[in-house]
Amino acid sequence: MKREDRALPFVPTEIHVGTVEDDKGTLGILSIQTTEGLLEIALDEHAADAILNAVGAIKAKLNPT
Repeated sequence: MKREDRALPFVPTEIHVGTVEDDKGTLGILSIQTTEGLLEIALDEHAADAILNAVGAIKAKLNPT
């Protein structure tokens, strides 16, 4: 079943990165200001690797040469 009532994607206007630490370790924080508001994502090492792979796949499709 194909969903036809999708929301429009958020358009990034700024991207910032940082880290936070606690007694369990360090997390990376990816903050993306969008046209609809702020989106903040906490990433451990495995999630950061997954994001890198996803962005690499998108980039390859944007510039296939």
